[in-house]
Amino acid sequence: MRILFVEDHPMWKYGLPNGFRDLGHQVATCTSDENLPRMIASFRPQLIITIGWTPTNDTVEKQLFLSKHLNESNVPHIYWATEDPGFMKRFSLPYIRRVKPHFVFTIHRSSISKYKKRKIPVAHLDFGHHRSVHHPTAVQTKYKTKIALVANGYAPYYARKPDDFRFKTLKHMINPSLAAGYSLNIYGNDWEQLRNMFKRSIPRKWLHPYLSYTEANKVYSSADIVLCPQNSSDRLTQRTYEIMASGACLITADTPEVRRRFKPGRDCIVTSSEQETLKWLNYYLNNPKKRKEMQQYALRAVARHSYKHRAAYILQILKKYRIMRSIT
Repeated sequence: MRILFVEDHPMWKYGLPNGFRDLGHQVATCTSDENLPRMIASFRPQLIITIGWTPTNDTVEKQLFLSKHLNESNVPHIYWATEDPGFMKRFSLPYIRRVKPHFVFTIHRSSISKYKKRKIPVAHLDFGHHRSVHHPTAVQTKYKTKIALVANGYAPYYARKPDDFRFKTLKHMINPSLAAGYSLNIYGNDWEQLRNMFKRSIPRKWLHPYLSYTEANKVYSSADIVLCPQNSSDRLTQRTYEIMASGACLITADTPEVRRRFKPGRDCIVTSSEQETLKWLNYYLNNPKKRKEMQQYALRAVARHSYKHRAAYILQILKKYRIMRSIT
């Protein structure tokens, strides 16, 4: 089958498109510009997929452009709403009203009922990982550290909502790291503005610029422990899967969704307080054998969450809901 992704952002083009390629499908990617009509005409897709909130679809004009050409193509179009629930009203629903996809997948289970109330066909689809980008690598000297964090700080959002779940989990993980004096290297935007958000200021030498999407797995593979905040208790960040697929020893928030997917103490470390984080840091940083065991379990546990599995699930759902006449 020929599948066209109208999305070319690095965060997305290396993931789900490669999952479909793994299943043997022909996949092409493009953006919402003047090349889109030519791409549709030449590639003749049998399925079109759009994703999230990105420069490809971030204005009303681009969405109307997509609506015109995707509907004229008469090809089944699905939209993966990766910004739910936080931006469901602000972005996902207006996008769906304008572009009119045939089916919607959402990363947030509880948002399904809201779509169904609006008669929008919907199913849950979680993030995943792909081995082409996220896989274990040799330790890189420049990234070697006791503890690493790859994430943007979102300082403007912190100024508005300092008690947000994400910032609580960051404090649970970063405060004990600083108190214990372990080397902590952070990669991402906005951290200079957040240096004083914690009980101790983060040394500037530990703050590093935003890291390209395809470079991050080198950090995950080179750090003894990788921190991973969660944005909510009822969904997982994409980085959760990517860190584990890179063979890292992961500390993340203790949430029902983490426990739904993985077994704490075997696949990953979970924490719900600063005291708990400090206990686990001291234990695992001083027990490299236990870290290695967890890394191996993590690789096995995360294998079933590859984008190949996600792609197969999408096709199963589309067949169930008869969005496509035939799927090979």
